[in-house]
Amino acid sequence: MMSSVSVSHTLSSAMLSLYRLPGASTAKPPLFPSTSTFTQPRPPAFLFSHSKTLPKPPKFPKSPSALLQWNRKPQLSGETPRVVVVTSGKGGVGKTTTTANIGLSLARLDFSVVAIDADVGLRNLDLLLGLENRVNYTALEVLNGDCRLDQALVRDKRWSNFELLCISKPRSKLPLGFGGKALIWLVDALKSRTEGCPDFILIDCPAGIDAGFITAITPANEAILITTPDITALRDADRVTGLLECDGIRDIKMIVNRVRTDMIKGEDMMSVLDVQEMLGLPLLGAIPEDSEVIRSTNRGYPLVLNKPPTLAGLAFEQAAWRLVEQDTMQAVMVEEEPKRGFFSFFGG
Repeated sequence: MMSSVSVSHTLSSAMLSLYRLPGASTAKPPLFPSTSTFTQPRPPAFLFSHSKTLPKPPKFPKSPSALLQWNRKPQLSGETPRVVVVTSGKGGVGKTTTTANIGLSLARLDFSVVAIDADVGLRNLDLLLGLENRVNYTALEVLNGDCRLDQALVRDKRWSNFELLCISKPRSKLPLGFGGKALIWLVDALKSRTEGCPDFILIDCPAGIDAGFITAITPANEAILITTPDITALRDADRVTGLLECDGIRDIKMIVNRVRTDMIKGEDMMSVLDVQEMLGLPLLGAIPEDSEVIRSTNRGYPLVLNKPPTLAGLAFEQAAWRLVEQDTMQAVMVEEEPKRGFFSFFGG
């Protein structure tokens, strides 16, 4: 049996070997240190078999800000001002909604924007922007000499670099003398005003292909064609594309509005790729169907200002980004769901 002296000698030699490990103190500690005068350092954790190492923090994927390009300002391409007409042959496909959301998206990107509501007698752009109570003068009064151009321009309170110009008041008729030349004069006046030339002039075109359509597209050098994935809108869009090209507008981009992925998978709606193949136009954006559009319209608060943003609002912002850089997007094919018949319940 081992004596108490040999046991204490063994313990002391073990403690000395413990403190002579790399990183430990080389001083010889006392056998019975006082807790009030000496604090024993904690041995390394790897000496204990029961100790568990702390798990490494999970590696999160990189932020998608570089993919969405929010970490930089888009580079303005082309000569300013860029006069863009937002048009479509069929009514109710979302021209005014697109003009309001893309216009405010450009203003949020620090570009000066003037939106012109060229729909005479049926203007709605002021309603979507919440500016209907501030429109005191219109472009017709400017042409008649009743007011100045800066008095007819309505500046948005949320973004001061966004302005609205209405052609006429509601329920008014277009005078015979008003045509494409008058709208060209207004655009030239916006270019030469003392406040500076705007970066973008967006023209909200009326539906149809009558005199109002011809007047709206006359001063434009670019066009955004709005359509939906149905055959009636596609036929009218194809007709309008031919009229724009005859007028000398070659830079035509397309936005497909009210896209529903569930109906595309069920083969109940044409895909964006099908629409692009039918019209043969570069794609500026695809806007998904969103119930928030009706709420924002009734409130006079565009989608791009919503917090948190909606899917449709993000799609409008990305379309505005591509418009600035004169870029386009590539449509992808949505995989169709297999048809399920009666025998599919039995594994057929």
